[in-house]
Amino acid sequence: MKEEKEMFPIYQIDAFTDEPFKGNPAAICLLSKDYPDRVLQNIAAEMNLSETAFLYISDKQNICKQKRFRLRWFTPQVEVNLCGHATLATSHLLFHIHKIDSDYVTYETLSGELSATKTENGVLLDFPMNKPELIEPPLELLEALGLKTVIATAYSSDVEDILVEIEDMSAVKSLKPKFNNLKQISTDIPIRGVIVTAKGEDKYDFVSRFFGPWVGIDEDPVTGSAHTILAPYWAEKLNKSVMKAYQMSNRGGEVHVKLPSNDRVELVGNSFLVLKGEFYV
Repeated sequence: MKEEKEMFPIYQIDAFTDEPFKGNPAAICLLSKDYPDRVLQNIAAEMNLSETAFLYISDKQNICKQKRFRLRWFTPQVEVNLCGHATLATSHLLFHIHKIDSDYVTYETLSGELSATKTENGVLLDFPMNKPELIEPPLELLEALGLKTVIATAYSSDVEDILVEIEDMSAVKSLKPKFNNLKQISTDIPIRGVIVTAKGEDKYDFVSRFFGPWVGIDEDPVTGSAHTILAPYWAEKLNKSVMKAYQMSNRGGEVHVKLPSNDRVELVGNSFLVLKGEFYV
């Protein structure tokens, strides 16, 4: 006799967009029990999205009454400490699909307590600021990115991302990194990903792209966690605390950022539900 399979709800939501097939898709699994990490990693690999979020529900029958949740994020290859778009998607699920009895939720994560608030303009995420420190650009990195000159290079040890500022938006858009070369770079600092950014034009204060072959994501469509680095970097350069950003992937996505005076970064964005179903393990 075959062992009975366990089932839990799963959703796919496009984050940092208000229309389908844009922004960054995330899967959200609602769990009422703990599974081994290898099972969670296999589920994330099965979904094959840049992030799969696992939201722990203490009482599935009374989810509407909950205001505090445990949240984890996995790429197809590894667990990560911080993910913006999957947190945004999870918050959209709670506020707009399950319609919980609160406009505010708290998440227990590997990055400490994070919060999300439902607002008229979208969901507001309260994340830690990860201000980068200037470094000398690794030559292997620039070669793999196809860059000969850069304006500045910085590194955030908290998120393990390198930020590279280049001359303009068109240069960001036309980048064609050699991902195999990126993965083989030898540095004395751990690297989760590389953010390439430039000053924006028209309605955007700055633009960016995010490459993370080290964690199984060649290019992430819209990266909320990267904006915890981008926001303080550009705030200092532009002397602004409220900015509008655009991530220039093929899907594209808008991120509204604000720096309150408490070493935090507020990210505001919308999301769109594209799929819901049941996952069997």
